[in-house]
Amino acid sequence: MRRILVTGRGGQVATGLAAALPARGFEPILVGQPEFELAQPESIAAAFAEARPDAVVNCAAWTAVDAAEEEEPAAFCANALGPARIAALCAQAGGVPLIHLSTDYVFDGHKGAPYTEEDAPNPLGAYGRTKLAGEWAVLSGTERVTVLRTAWVHAPMGRNFVRTMLAAGAQRPELRVVADQRGCPTAAPDLADAIAAVLARLRETGWRPDYRGVFHAAGAGETTWHGFAEAIFEAAAPFGGPRPKVVPIATSEYPTRAVRPADGRLDCAKLERVFGVRLPHWREGLERVIRGLHGAG
Repeated sequence: MRRILVTGRGGQVATGLAAALPARGFEPILVGQPEFELAQPESIAAAFAEARPDAVVNCAAWTAVDAAEEEEPAAFCANALGPARIAALCAQAGGVPLIHLSTDYVFDGHKGAPYTEEDAPNPLGAYGRTKLAGEWAVLSGTERVTVLRTAWVHAPMGRNFVRTMLAAGAQRPELRVVADQRGCPTAAPDLADAIAAVLARLRETGWRPDYRGVFHAAGAGETTWHGFAEAIFEAAAPFGGPRPKVVPIATSEYPTRAVRPADGRLDCAKLERVFGVRLPHWREGLERVIRGLHGAG
């Protein structure tokens, strides 16, 4: 196993994989827009045929949570129909392993404890529904598939909460941030390292039946959006980052088109048990992202 087709070029996780995969001896082949479109089956087939991959990591997705409420058919096309086509191509190629990324938004957040892979999904909005459909599509489309649910992804590049907070904090002395939604922030470079480690295990052992299915892969620990924001400014301070006052507010004070799960914490014990992979604590991941933002490694 060497050639790894990575979809979603330019995105946070795909960018992380561009660095993480060579470090493990893999050759990443990144594809993305405009020549690769999840809504265009022929572009998926062309990318697959050209890459001749030994494994595929699907990082491409519709991630605009609020916009999905008004454009669910388009989100479904990207998050379910596109992955279904990728899975079919993997199966037709003789069982090329597929790693597919999903989200904590497949849950409603009402459990009151971290979700395990055995908990029943119940998405609250269009984004979660389409991502859950994508899980079903890849699991029904090919045998050798590992679905990784993650959460609150951030990186030194792209559109994410860390960069949004730092930009807002540089403009305003006070920010109001939701404090009653809990989750597990995940640094994209850490997630990329975890995916590379999973692929290394596949290369070492060959495919095993227990590799098939859903796994949770998020930063260790937990926090709220408010706690995450405070940690962002604390981590950025040594680099001259802004230090605004961060005021906790309720979700009801910050209405959005899409309903978010109030508690989307993920239990990631299965990933460690099966693959021997555990992501670092979210604070460590945040520090890594902040260092990357400032060119400090």
